[in-house]
Amino acid sequence: MVADDLFKALADPTRRTIIDELAEKSGQTLFEICSRLSMKHRLGISRQAVSQHLAVLEAAGLVETRREGRYKFHDLNTAPLRQITERWLGPPAPSGPEENTP
Repeated sequence: MVADDLFKALADPTRRTIIDELAEKSGQTLFEICSRLSMKHRLGISRQAVSQHLAVLEAAGLVETRREGRYKFHDLNTAPLRQITERWLGPPAPSGPEENTP
């Protein structure tokens, strides 16, 4: 994963909306994503434009695709986001009882 690709992918508000939709419901087809963008977010965007946005997200590692028969499903991959946050914030602290700090 290249950080530049990740930041480029996240820079566009439409791509962030697509990520939001895949976070809410992973495994969507292009048709489902287009429908949700149109109906829920009132985005008048062509299937070709959504497909291009998905290609950028896939190149950044944020979206993975799988084929089942003639359908292509898009799944959100949060690993690149975790990697970039760990780069600056460090690995997540082990879970356990919270300490009371003054």
